[in-house]
Parts: sequence; C-alpha cells; structure tokens
Amino acid sequence: MNRILHHPVLDVPGGRREVDFLFDGVPSRGYEGEILSSALFAAGYKRFSVHRKGEAPQGIFCANGQCSQCTVIVNGLARKSCVTPLAAGMDVRTLVGIPILPADNRPRGRMEKKSVETDILVIGGGPSGLSAAMELAGMGFSVVLADDKERLGGKLVLQTHKFFGSEEDCYAGTRGVDIARKLEADLRSIPNVMILANSPVVGIYKDRKAGVYVNASSYLLVGFKALVVAAGAREKSILFPGNDLPGVYGAGAFQTLVNRDLVKAADRVLVVGSGNVGLIGAYHALQAGISVAAIVEILPKINGYKVHADKIIRTGVPVRLNTTVVSVEGDGRVERATVARVDENWKPLLGTAETYEVDTVLIATGLSSCDEFYDQARAFGFPAVKAGDAEEIAEASSAMFGGRIAALSLAKLLGKAVTIDESWIAKREVLKSRPGDVSCRDEETAGERWRPVFFCTEEIPCNPCATVCPTGSITLRENKGTIMDLPYYHGSDCKGCMACVAACPGLAVSLIRRIDDAWTEVVLPFEFDPWFEQGAILPVLAQDGSFLEDASLQRKFFHKKYRTWLLTLKVSAANAPKAAGIRVQAEETTRPMPSPRFEHLPDDAVVCRCERVTVGELVEFIRANRVTDVNQLKTIRAGMGACGSKTCTPLYSQVFRKAGVDPKDVTGGSVRPLAVEVPMGDLVNEGGRP
Repeated sequence: MNRILHHPVLDVPGGRREVDFLFDGVPSRGYEGEILSSALFAAGYKRFSVHRKGEAPQGIFCANGQCSQCTVIVNGLARKSCVTPLAAGMDVRTLVGIPILPADNRPRGRMEKKSVETDILVIGGGPSGLSAAMELAGMGFSVVLADDKERLGGKLVLQTHKFFGSEEDCYAGTRGVDIARKLEADLRSIPNVMILANSPVVGIYKDRKAGVYVNASSYLLVGFKALVVAAGAREKSILFPGNDLPGVYGAGAFQTLVNRDLVKAADRVLVVGSGNVGLIGAYHALQAGISVAAIVEILPKINGYKVHADKIIRTGVPVRLNTTVVSVEGDGRVERATVARVDENWKPLLGTAETYEVDTVLIATGLSSCDEFYDQARAFGFPAVKAGDAEEIAEASSAMFGGRIAALSLAKLLGKAVTIDESWIAKREVLKSRPGDVSCRDEETAGERWRPVFFCTEEIPCNPCATVCPTGSITLRENKGTIMDLPYYHGSDCKGCMACVAACPGLAVSLIRRIDDAWTEVVLPFEFDPWFEQGAILPVLAQDGSFLEDASLQRKFFHKKYRTWLLTLKVSAANAPKAAGIRVQAEETTRPMPSPRFEHLPDDAVVCRCERVTVGELVEFIRANRVTDVNQLKTIRAGMGACGSKTCTPLYSQVFRKAGVDPKDVTGGSVRPLAVEVPMGDLVNEGGRP
C-alpha cells in the first residue's frame, strides 16, 4: 500500500475503518469515506479510464472535480473518482469508452423541491470566501457559504508550509493547514451563516437562484440577493507529447494526494514550473518520501520567492532554467520525461536533450481564475463581487484581505453605509507584491553570544522573525517602509531561544555562536524526519546549495509550536556564517539517463483532454475553415467533453497563433449551463435513484 504512515509535519490519523472494495474484479482495501481516487492510488492504480479514441489510458489531472480524467464506473454508474467517497463493497471498474446508461423502466419516484433563502451566497470556502462570509455576517447579512470540499479552507488545506506575510494580519509563520482550521472554526461560530460543505454550486439562474449539489446526492436551490464569487482557480495544462498520460497531473492534485489524503502518489517526480506552487510542490514531495529529479523552467529566472527556491535547492533538487519538456513517454503510464534547453524563441534545442526515468510529472505552470459565475451574474444584472484567485491569482495572505474588501464593496452595492479601511487596501497590495530588489548582506562573525544570520536577500512580504523575537532585537531595515523590507539583527542580547529560526517560513534564519577560534555552533531549521542521532555527520550546504563541509550533529530539538526540528551542528568558523541547510536527497537521485530517449512529435500534443483533440487536428481545421470563433471548434469535438472546456480553453490562444490567427480576433466559446455534472435522479431529488 502506498500510504504515508509518518510525516514530519502532518499528523497521520488513526482509528480509520478499513473497508473492502473491488477494482476491475480485484479485491482492494481502503478507508471508509476517503476519496476513491486516493484509495486507488494507494492500491497502486493510476489508470482510471480508456478513451474511445485510440484506446488512450486516462488518469487524474486536477483531483478537484473540474475535469473528467478520473471517471470510473462505480456500481454501474459513471462517477468522478476524485469527488466520490469510498464505501464498503463498492464495485469499481475502469471506464472503457463511453459509459452506458443503465436500463431503468421504473416510473419516476417522488420528487422533492428543496430550497433556502439568504441575503448573500458565497461561492467558495477558501481564505477569501471565508473572510468575506465573516465580514458580511458581522454586518448583519444572512449568509450561505457553499464549497465543493468536505473541509473548508481551499488550497490552505493542502499547504503544510508556514505562510509569509504579517503575523498580525494574516497568520504569517503559521502553516496553511492550521490557518484553514482556525478560519473554519471562526466561521462556524457565527449564527447567521449556513455552511454547505461538500456542496459545489453548479449553476446560477436569472431568477436569482443558484443550484447547489449537496453532498453529491441532492439538488438545493438557494435564493439570494447578491453573490460573492470566491471559487478559486484551476490549474493550467501545457502542450507537449504525452501530456495526457496517467502520471502527468497538476501540482495541486499532487498536494491533494500527499498532504490531504496522505497517499504516497509517486516514487520519483519531475516538476514543470518554478513559481511558488512548483517549488512548494517539490518540497512537499520530499517531505512525503518522494524523490525529485529536477524542477524545469522555460524562463531564464526562477518565478517564485528566492527563499523557497533556495531551500529546495539546498535539499538537493536542481532547478533547470531555460529548459522545457520535450516529451513524456511510457507504456500506458509515465515512465520517462525528456527535457531540453530552449533558444531565444523558446524552441527546444534537441541536441541538449536529457531523459529522466520518472513515474510522475507535475505541471505547475500557472492557474486560471474560476470566475465564470461572476461574469454570468453581471450579465444577469445581479449585485456580485469576486475575491481571491477568482479575482486575481495571488498568495492566500492577500486573499484574506481581498475577501474582506470584496465583502464591504458588496455591502455598498446593496446600499449599506460602510467605509473600506484604506489600510486594508494598502496591506493587500503589499501582500500580493511580486518579489522586489535583491540585496547583498555582509557576512556575520560569530561571537560568544548567540546571534541570528539571515539568508533572505530578496524583498518579499514577510515579518515573522521580527515579531517573534522576545527581546525585539530583530527589526526590518526601512527601505520601502512595509513588511517588504529585509530583517536585520540590531541587538546584543540574543537569548538563543531559536524562535526566529523555527518561525521563518523560508527557513532562511540560522543562529551562530563561537566555540573557539576554530569551531562554531550553528542552529539550522529542518522540516523532515531527523533519521540521524547525536554525533551523526551531515552534509552542510550554503544558501545557494553548494557543499560547505560535513558537520557533526551536537543535538536536535523539536519546536512544537512551529513543528520544526532545530539542529545544532559543530561547523568550522570559516563556514559557520554561510551554513544554511542540510542536503536531504542524494545527488544520484537527480541524474538523467546516460543518453536521451524520446520521440518529438509536437502536433501530437493533446489540447482537449476529454475528446483527445490534438494541436495538429485543431490547426488544420482552423486553417481549412478560417475559424475565428471558438464555438466552431466543437465541430471536431474540441471542448465538448465532460469538463465543459475548462481545461482546453486556456490553451486555445497558442493553437490559434500557430494557425496564423491573432487570438484577439477570436470570439470566445459559450459557457455550459451547469458547471458540474449532476445525475438526473439527483437533480429532481428522487431519493437515491440512478
């Protein structure tokens, strides 16, 4: 079983009830109520369906109910396995081709129309939706919050790392999973809020009603006066041959498997994209005991925070810049991935190709806002606002302020006399800032007393180290006059409490103290299982990941508040101020195959995953028919699949450009009436019928 039985940060729940189920007739076991796709992954299955076109194998992509890649047959009915809870005795089968409707000649059962009324419907229970709901409820509005997950918090539920930002304003220094629990508990304590968890909003209608699919079993109409759309974002696919093989999926889906469901979803992964999502995804893989071959980035610079990049490089994961994926190949699943450097026009230089033996490729190349309901509401003339990633892709810290600001904006639309605190807007702008200037720091010198050493050299919104120091000896050196400023030690009375080392989200603080002229004690943060004991010799690395020396472990201490190990090592006086981390994975883990092995067929890259329509097919059709309307592509089935064109739409601009058509001259496609599939029996609430 591919289960994570111990995690350096997360608590592994005990006492879960195991149940038996069948997959293609083979007995398997899982935990009752866990998501079926995770139970299948844990049992070693990654192929969920076989497409009718070319008998292509299909696996998960989003693990979020947005696409249809994980559809299986459950007790005779087609179900998305990533949103279906496991039950005892389930008969689960691979979907081959198009599912067959079950024969059912029984008369229609008793229908039940279910409805509720509220002032405000909040769509989405992530950080922005939760913050907006609390703000609106505090102003006296009745609120219904609907979210498609059982646990509220959105992507916070998947985040085991400590958050940046301000400790006072957005829980900086606290892990995402803990922020999610706090926000959910706060919302549940408010009496005029109804929470519909595990209940996606599937459509909104002109009579100010929204259809909500409650617990994937019944249909509820929610009447509302106004909307907050905080539905988050969906991950973008990218185009390369093999992009639809089982084992190629979004970084968010990976985090869902390893962090929410504690499934060891891979043995060795390649990460595509060096934004914060890709960097953090690689870090989460290592924490789950999964090797990372490399992170590849087509641009000449890393997209995420430098401290994130530094800490992942120090673990032994290389970041390959100016590099792209050439192809992913395997017999029915990912077995190898080939990458190559690119020229000034972003074209791969095949002579530089290298092939890695991996079983998983994580796509972390950007997000698309889920703002369709906002556009629809505005078209209908409803008062509506959007917040969080539905408004603008940014960090969760800024989303909390964004939710509060959106709530006040909506209250004003409804005639409420409210004033938006200008400081909120200013703080939000800071929290969503791109990284600023990079500064050089003078090298510290160890003395007889402890003193901190800072390895954050890039301006980002963050201040936990300054706020946790009990003597106030760490302050931000004023430059921009915000929490973008870098921290410095301005005291002489460091108590060696290690709080700054433990609290730093970027693991970018150490402590040093002189032992004698030759040796220095160094305290380093560590967020992995410390498999070593006192006296062990560990490889110490500098900020940039270069090897400094092997050092002796003097002691280790687990900081319970921040759930971070603190390692004290004996390091040479010359290297101590540069010591920033410990290598986690061996160098051989990141080596490619001795020679590249791949086929490069760019036109074979799949654009529409549901209907398996390729780049070449679309370009040929666009040119032959002078297509300037996305709806015309439906003629060859592009965008006609179960995901409702959510996955392929962000890719169309690239395809039109390749066909010689400016995307600005292309009319967008029509939006489906329902955002998520709802079985007819559930739509009319017949009570459990097919």
